[in-house]
Amino acid sequence: GLTASTAYTFTVRARDAAGNLSAPSAAARATTPAPTPADHEPPTRPVKLRGTVDGSRAVNLSWGGSTDDVGVTSYDIYQEDSRIHSVPGTRTAAHLTGLRPGTVYTFTVRARDAADTSSPDSDAIDLTTTAAPGAPASTAPTDLRISNRVQGKEYAIDLDWKQPETGGEIPAYQLFIGGRLTTTIVWGATPPKGRANYRLTVTDPRGTRYSMKLRAKLPDGKWGDFSAQRTVVLGD
Repeated sequence: GLTASTAYTFTVRARDAAGNLSAPSAAARATTPAPTPADHEPPTRPVKLRGTVDGSRAVNLSWGGSTDDVGVTSYDIYQEDSRIHSVPGTRTAAHLTGLRPGTVYTFTVRARDAADTSSPDSDAIDLTTTAAPGAPASTAPTDLRISNRVQGKEYAIDLDWKQPETGGEIPAYQLFIGGRLTTTIVWGATPPKGRANYRLTVTDPRGTRYSMKLRAKLPDGKWGDFSAQRTVVLGD
């Protein structure tokens, strides 16, 4: 309830049960900050997201800065749909640590302004950390592509990906949407070789956003590594 850009002097006195007051404390002086200008527009999307792998547990990211009608206060880095790191709005690079060896990560960046409004996501970038010595080859599907189109009153979402080399046939895949298992894809005949594809239909409205990734069931019955995550917006 104070006034902006105003100097104040504060003291504190103690009161006991009988109502007696102590002597005042030493004075503390403070000046309230200037008012924040009204911020009506979200920042623009960060551009040209780039990245390099730094060994088995870290990566470096950099991007082109965003603009805002008042100012960008921070950049938030997302791994899939989770915010994992933030840097001040004066920086357009980040060093991320604590990652796992031999793992594919999908990163995006959003700018944020003083009104706590975020920009749209930057383009995504996939980075795979260096595998630990002696670790087996990755079993993640790669080159996942997703598209969508209107089909009557529904949307058809088509997924297409390159299958991992596992030394045998892959009998099934698990599809995760928004981080949750949505369906298990089981081939009705002989499993495909090379690239595989799958279609699902949804009834959600135009503009609905889906984040998808999948993993293969390996010939030994275990589930393999996750693919990179891809995002699709219905109607785009």
